[in-house]
Amino acid sequence: MEQKTNDFLGSESVGRLMGKYAVPCIISLLVGALYNIVDQIFIANADYLGSYGNAANTVVFPLTVIALAMAVMTGDGCCAYVSLKLGMKETDKAKKSVGNSVVIIVISGIMLSMLYLVFSEQIIAMFGGTVNEETLLNSREYFFYITLGIPFYMFGQAMNPIIRSDGSPKFAMISTLAGAVLNIVLDPVFIFVFRWGMMGAAAATVIGQIVTAVLAAGYLFRMKLVKPSLSDLRLCGKTVYRTLSLGITSFLSQIALVAAMAAINNMICIYSASDPVFAQEQYAQIPMAVVGIVMKYFQIIISVVVGMAAGCIPIVGFNMGAEKKNRVRELFTKLLAAEAAVGAVALIIAEFLPYQIIQIFGAANESTYYTDFAVKAFRIYLCMMIFACVNKACFIFLQAMGKAAQSTALSMICEIIFGVGFALILPLVFGLDGVLYSMPLSDILTFAVSQVFIIRTCKELGTVEKMQKISAEVI
Repeated sequence: MEQKTNDFLGSESVGRLMGKYAVPCIISLLVGALYNIVDQIFIANADYLGSYGNAANTVVFPLTVIALAMAVMTGDGCCAYVSLKLGMKETDKAKKSVGNSVVIIVISGIMLSMLYLVFSEQIIAMFGGTVNEETLLNSREYFFYITLGIPFYMFGQAMNPIIRSDGSPKFAMISTLAGAVLNIVLDPVFIFVFRWGMMGAAAATVIGQIVTAVLAAGYLFRMKLVKPSLSDLRLCGKTVYRTLSLGITSFLSQIALVAAMAAINNMICIYSASDPVFAQEQYAQIPMAVVGIVMKYFQIIISVVVGMAAGCIPIVGFNMGAEKKNRVRELFTKLLAAEAAVGAVALIIAEFLPYQIIQIFGAANESTYYTDFAVKAFRIYLCMMIFACVNKACFIFLQAMGKAAQSTALSMICEIIFGVGFALILPLVFGLDGVLYSMPLSDILTFAVSQVFIIRTCKELGTVEKMQKISAEVI
């Protein structure tokens, strides 16, 4: 029988709810991440593309993250707002948020795609696409076709958390999975059989994104709890502000990755030119290709971390709205412990199995310089993964509690001040290796700042002693 209320979020076992909501969310985000990662794997293993195509993929990747940032700001913000309002029994306001969010994401998707097409050359250069001629040609081709799919990509990604807030995490997962599976099937056909190169990789991705968007659009007409009416599509300033303010942390988290990658890619271009090996034309693209691979691994882990936390947004929001802080406290405790465990596993893999990961991305077709730099990059760049995972969980949990200002402040400190700042400063001292040191230093300092917010949150929820014990165990 169709569930017509979310009251079970305030009574069912917290552990069971975490599994019910977090697992589909993790799978959805992992599948979303696989779009670009799968492209890169097939591109790297195509003998006529190799590290040049790999570098081009790295150049274009931040542009899809910008689109994702705008999508998750709308989708996650709507999810948090809807969950809070359902907990308060204010269904009409929840419906209004859904209707407004749909309009916002459609308009912003079309506008961003048009902006990309108009300023394509400047954008490609900004993200390091001019490192050499072959990389530039591949970047232009991949960029153009990926840009055509931006509106569909944004709509599908924004609707995912909205569908979860309606009590359908499984459908949210299935709609994303359908598009990704199609992408995986089409990639080898277009790249190896038809030999369409970067165009083929992009076409497979866009087709998959269209499928996900169509399924998500279809769900709008059969929503269970917050089905919007035509009047809900009329934009309301107060509703838009509250929705987007709750999603600003998700936006900053993604957009800061773009800023960091722009800084990193440009630092790579500058300092590769002074490196005795990578200053050579035939090897110039290697550092950019390698860092792109490391970032893809990081994205997989962060997809799990964010999926665990974001999956809990409807649970946290409902219980905060219903003033059941003891359940929120229990959820926070279990979430931080689980995130630290994920970080520990990710760290072990990055430190002990970097060579095996690189093999997946075509290392067999490259020089030893490619493999050596990749192994070093994995071991340095990701050495503080445990802290990175706990930090992300803290950002999102504060967002779910309706604390947009605190969540935004913490995200700004981590992602912008530390993330971008160190990427620009450290290479001045350590050269190319400084790019790799920027991430772990940022993670350490952010974790230190996060403790202040964690302790404050625990005081509000009434469990300082328990959370200080968990923080000590994480350290």
